[in-house]
Amino acid sequence: MLADSQPWIQWSWVRSHPGELWHDVAQHLDLTLIAVAVGLVISLPLALVVWRWRRWETPIYGIEGVLFAIPSLALFAFLIPITGLTSTTAEIGLVSYTLLILTRNIVTGLRDVPADVRDAAEGLGYGAGRRLLLVELPLALPTIIAGIRIAVVTTIGLVTIASLIGAGGGLGFLIQQGQQNDFKTQVVLGCLLSVVLAAVLDGLLVGVQRAVTPWVRRGA
Repeated sequence: MLADSQPWIQWSWVRSHPGELWHDVAQHLDLTLIAVAVGLVISLPLALVVWRWRRWETPIYGIEGVLFAIPSLALFAFLIPITGLTSTTAEIGLVSYTLLILTRNIVTGLRDVPADVRDAAEGLGYGAGRRLLLVELPLALPTIIAGIRIAVVTTIGLVTIASLIGAGGGLGFLIQQGQQNDFKTQVVLGCLLSVVLAAVLDGLLVGVQRAVTPWVRRGA
């Protein structure tokens, strides 16, 4: 129970612990980016399978949906006896939560490519692989990046939960310390920095999307 008489943030503590704060932010960012990157590597081929062969849609989405539906604390607790209180435990759980989001957005983006664009690419002599890389995936990028944005923001929150049960570090560890020490500053900073980190990464991804899809702005 945090003491109500404490100020929300003791700035003297913040000024005396910059290294600790930067370490927690960097670790939180590292866990998030690794999870989303690995999730994207796994999701892309799965999405291509679903896109090419619809009969695989139900089993792939079904498995990913089950993983997504498992409560985060239960999933991390299940993994701890297998992989221990390590960042590996955190990453396995975090990656599993990105799969459904990323796979669905990649498939949706590819299915939204206009048929006449595909026909034009075929008329220019593009094979299936070349058409995918040079035409379909680029046109699907806005939807794909939207999925990445959702996955990043979701993962940032889940990293905090993973840290609270000892599976990893990051800003959740700062929150946990504050709760154990009855020190409101650490709890508030952990929550606040998580929100700021999510907002910054989301803003960066919006900038990336605008940079790599200039035709969307011209169309608008």
